[in-house]
Amino acid sequence: MSTAKTRVIVGLLAGVLPLLAGCTRHSKSEQYYLIATNIKLPYWQTAGAGFAKAAAEYGVTAEMRGPNTFDPQGEVNEFKAVVARKPAGILVSVANSSLMAPEIDAAVAAGIPVITMDSDSPESKRLYFIGTNNLEAGRLGGHRLAAKLNGKGNVVFFTNPGQPNLDERMKGYKDVFAMYPGIKVVDVFDIKGDPATAMDKAKEYLARAGADRVDALVSLESASGREVAEAVKRALAGDRLLMSMDVDEATLQLVKDGSVDSTISQKPYSMAFLGLKGLDDIHHYPIKPLAQDYGLDPFAPFPAFIDTGVSLVDRSNVEAILTRREEAGR
Repeated sequence: MSTAKTRVIVGLLAGVLPLLAGCTRHSKSEQYYLIATNIKLPYWQTAGAGFAKAAAEYGVTAEMRGPNTFDPQGEVNEFKAVVARKPAGILVSVANSSLMAPEIDAAVAAGIPVITMDSDSPESKRLYFIGTNNLEAGRLGGHRLAAKLNGKGNVVFFTNPGQPNLDERMKGYKDVFAMYPGIKVVDVFDIKGDPATAMDKAKEYLARAGADRVDALVSLESASGREVAEAVKRALAGDRLLMSMDVDEATLQLVKDGSVDSTISQKPYSMAFLGLKGLDDIHHYPIKPLAQDYGLDPFAPFPAFIDTGVSLVDRSNVEAILTRREEAGR
């Protein structure tokens, strides 16, 4: 073969091989995990769909794992089991930060990228957080409630105290209520991860009368709102204000028929979709050292927080959200 021909072939290979390498960057052997609790809830099924969509686009393997109930220790056990598999990356929604933070730190120290979504663990060495600005979500709900109550009334909340994202939402509501002395938080009910308990407790609240009358009932997580709405229907207490969280179809239908005044919309699909892509990028372009406080670093390769947005859904815009859910097959 002549020297000229050899140079042509080498030149062609030099141009083509990088392209081929780019096409084979991903592999089904790359395993990414999404860890959460209550993973059978519609909210987490939507997140799982976003995670799977990103995995399909990249040609990698993705799996959502975690307990079917609100079980923070069970979530930690699942996280530890996944770390032992040495995956390409982990996306986790933190039910209890004090339990999960040491496990996140151990995973990152072992070279496994960890990003939090939905509920954060800021004291851990997670690389960054993707999700709702939950403080703003609470403030958005608080302003709506204050307007509807004309600045006066008794309010109760349904939540899982200690869960970081829910605590932030509660703080957001209370920030707004501080401007309205006539609004009183008379109780905060711990559903203990079981939304069904909200129905019986709501019945108790609805039976209160006189100065103890409960004027508004607020669910800070996605499932208890449906139970509270059912209790209100059975008690024929349609004059009470109900506020919910998230945009599963059942909740949207309650907004549409007026049982629920409004709900706060998040984007779990977007959180998980972006989360897998972020993990994949770190896996293929490793950062050293991985275990470092990037939150304080002005030259960090990561953001501290990716805000996926929040909005209020009421009867004026609920139909558009229902249509979009149908189009997305969700």
